[in-house]
Amino acid sequence: MENRSFDHMLGWMKKLNPEIDGVDGSESNPLSVRDPNSERFFFGNESQFVDPDPGHSFQAIREQIFGSEDTSADPAPMNGFAQQAYAMDNNTGGMCRNVMNGFGPDMVAVYKALVSEFAVFDRWFASVPASTQPNRLYVHSGTSAGATSNNASLLIRGYPQTTIFDNLNDAGISFGIYYQNIPATLFYRNLRKLKYLTKFHIYDLSFKQHAKEGKLPGYVVVEQRYMDTKLAPANDDHPSHDVYQGQMFVKEVYETLRASPQWNETLFLITYDEHGGFYDHVPTPVRGVPSPDGIVGPEPFNFRFDRLGVRVPTIAISPWIEKGTATVKKLFNLPSFLTKRDEWAATFESIVQTRTQPRTDCPETLPTPVKIRRGGPNEEAKVSEFQQELIQLAAVLKGDNIFTSYPQTIGKGMSVKEGKEYMEDGVRRFFEAGHYAKKMGVNEEHIVQMKPSLTTRTSSSKTSSSTSNP
Repeated sequence: MENRSFDHMLGWMKKLNPEIDGVDGSESNPLSVRDPNSERFFFGNESQFVDPDPGHSFQAIREQIFGSEDTSADPAPMNGFAQQAYAMDNNTGGMCRNVMNGFGPDMVAVYKALVSEFAVFDRWFASVPASTQPNRLYVHSGTSAGATSNNASLLIRGYPQTTIFDNLNDAGISFGIYYQNIPATLFYRNLRKLKYLTKFHIYDLSFKQHAKEGKLPGYVVVEQRYMDTKLAPANDDHPSHDVYQGQMFVKEVYETLRASPQWNETLFLITYDEHGGFYDHVPTPVRGVPSPDGIVGPEPFNFRFDRLGVRVPTIAISPWIEKGTATVKKLFNLPSFLTKRDEWAATFESIVQTRTQPRTDCPETLPTPVKIRRGGPNEEAKVSEFQQELIQLAAVLKGDNIFTSYPQTIGKGMSVKEGKEYMEDGVRRFFEAGHYAKKMGVNEEHIVQMKPSLTTRTSSSKTSSSTSNP
């Protein structure tokens, strides 16, 4: 899921279980870190619909964690959230109240039920104190290959690191990616190989059917709708999207898995890429964090990837879980780690090792959440920074990256509706061309790389190879 902190989504779950390291309302941030007499914003439980999107760039997060550019404090004071938000909203205080507020348990009823029934992790931190794309890269590869923000030049070739998907494939374990608008997992170069085309499935067409038939792969990634339109509202939780839609999405996935004949061999993990600028009181680790691969980030920060991002919500669900806390590597007993960071990270397989039989009392359905946003999506709004990055990915998939408008202007002037159409067209053309290349006998190790001419043809006229660069 997208851009929410632990305290913002789950902090008030401490009311349900005092053992959860959540909030009680005594937590606060000053409007000015340097002023000892500054007005303070106390953390509340009145979160509703959030718009505009709080700051979550590398420099914004640094200020939120440390209150200044000085990153030497240990533990991190976590005292600059209100100050940074205040500077972003023209000193009105509206965004301060947004970032210093969380959802009461009843407002996120699906999570309330899951936290009560299964396991919530209260020490799960974003991998890097930066925005969405670097953190999404870490999820399946243990590194962002040096990226601390969107890197269009790396995106064109595809991020080069080995992924969990490569390790699973080498070990003979099946995997599948169920996507909606676009698979963000195509940020990785290796996943653009012809041999992986059949691993991608349209969520609406395939997920429920595969689950019902007991044919879900060993490792499944379910991607959200990132684009917010009237017919298909976004369900990724990224502001300004409605958390209600995200709750409905999690409810649907859970109930699909619960009804599947594979339920007793399922571990369902819900996590977030990064905190999105929302307050969290737990100090982010700043000492002893290994760089995954020794790569130093770009100027001007020269970040060494030696501290983590802000804590994010993570829930583990399985009939083998009672309460409690494994990297994917350990669960599947894969022979190697991806990076030093992957090797260092704590494991949580113990939560599925306490029982000798799976539970039979797991709820078959979850509560229906309350609607939060008044009105519907504004599909004429301009795309967000992350949506523009996904549009840039779509441009690469369809070959438009050869134009001089890439990446400076591609996507910038688009509405959400236009961006969705462009994005889904790029994905469709990419997979069509890839399947055609496979049919023509092109080596499966080749990367699908669209030729510019293909972007101007109709689907039925695509007859030339679309691959290059093994």
